[in-house]
Amino acid sequence: MSLSRKRKKELRKLQKDANTLWESQQVLLGQAGDVAREAGRQLSHYNREQVVPAVHEKYDTYAAPYVNQGVAASKRIYNRQLVPAAGALVGSALSVWDAANETRGRIASGRGVAPVDVAKLQKKAKKYGAAASKKLSVVENPKSGIGAGGVIALILGIAAAAGVLYAAWQTLRADDELWVADDPLRAPDA
Repeated sequence: MSLSRKRKKELRKLQKDANTLWESQQVLLGQAGDVAREAGRQLSHYNREQVVPAVHEKYDTYAAPYVNQGVAASKRIYNRQLVPAAGALVGSALSVWDAANETRGRIASGRGVAPVDVAKLQKKAKKYGAAASKKLSVVENPKSGIGAGGVIALILGIAAAAGVLYAAWQTLRADDELWVADDPLRAPDA
């Protein structure tokens, strides 16, 4: 099938117009990519200069007192209630163990089981309990630095900041893969 000269001329003109349009689109998309990169850079500056200090300030104002109060309460409960209760329990168990060993030794030596003297047993239990609690005395090492609550809050803050940055990057990034042709100077054939 042959085309007339007029049709060929019109098609060449259309092809030329399409190439011109394609080139102008390539320039426009390049400029849009530059703007998107600059917007991302400005967003990172804004985040570093405005968002991060505000998050730190709000954490110090609102969360840090409660975290510190929780850490102090945990230390108090641990040192004033848990350690003495565990020491008493372990001391009692060791005193029973020592009394059982003493009775076993008496039976093994042939002296037999002596009549039970409750006052003597109580005295021995106190003696063995005191010895056991001395063995298990806890020396508290003062810790410095940020506690577990502070670390958790810091991780959550970093995760939130990373989420905001990722969302901003996804919003402002240039989808060059979708728009750039293999040969940017040549338009597709019509």
